[in-house]
Amino acid sequence: MGRNKKQKDKNGKFKRKVYEKELRKLQVQLCYLQGWIRSEGQRIIIVFEGRDAAGKGGTIKALTERVSPRVFRVVALPTPSEREKTQMFIQRYMERFPAAGEVIIFDRSWYNRAGVERVMGFVDEKQCTRFLELCPEIEKYIVGAGIRLIKIWLEVGMNEQEKRFAARIDDPLRQWKLSPMDVESYARWYDYSRARDTMLKATDSKDAPWVIVRSDDKRRARLNCISHILSSIPYKKVRTPKVKLPPRSSKGAYDDQKTLNGRHFVAERY
Repeated sequence: MGRNKKQKDKNGKFKRKVYEKELRKLQVQLCYLQGWIRSEGQRIIIVFEGRDAAGKGGTIKALTERVSPRVFRVVALPTPSEREKTQMFIQRYMERFPAAGEVIIFDRSWYNRAGVERVMGFVDEKQCTRFLELCPEIEKYIVGAGIRLIKIWLEVGMNEQEKRFAARIDDPLRQWKLSPMDVESYARWYDYSRARDTMLKATDSKDAPWVIVRSDDKRRARLNCISHILSSIPYKKVRTPKVKLPPRSSKGAYDDQKTLNGRHFVAERY
């Protein structure tokens, strides 16, 4: 996939038609990957992290829209309950880890401790330092247990983040994406940068390395993320028997559409 001028629009970003064509190719491969995961009983975790408005949601949607939600399961945990606050920090994440034949995609993960919780003062420095010390050991255990762990950091620039926040303010279809926490994160850009730097340095390991994907161009970022995931897993296309539809049985045949007369159908406005 070359980077020639025909692929870019006037803003230097990926053209929609080119993006959709390349995305379809990758999504076909994701379906092959899905078949292999189910066939081999593989367990995979994909962690997506990044600043607010970095493009995590759109990337996850592109990754999952053509595969089964029973295989590719997205986990986006809310604020911990009072009970969860008394548990080990990583406990509520581990209980959602994959069984055989599953991919768990974390839209934000246990790395909240090193990011938003640290920057916003929800934990003290001692707690955060302890987390950063333990995290590589925990991830080594996860990988040693046979789970493939892929960690992706989406890196959005300051100007692009501002554009995306402004778009959310003005667009009623996106306003729900802009929480008070997002607004506060906008004001603390450099605090988040320092937290990011510390986190990446402490938790980038041989067992569970980080990969950074630039996401100012959302379309290019989505393609690069999916391509990286596919290249990180040695999957093969699994042969499946061709499906042949059986003849419909006429036993007990009746006018099944006629029985719907008098029922309440939706008003057809389109």
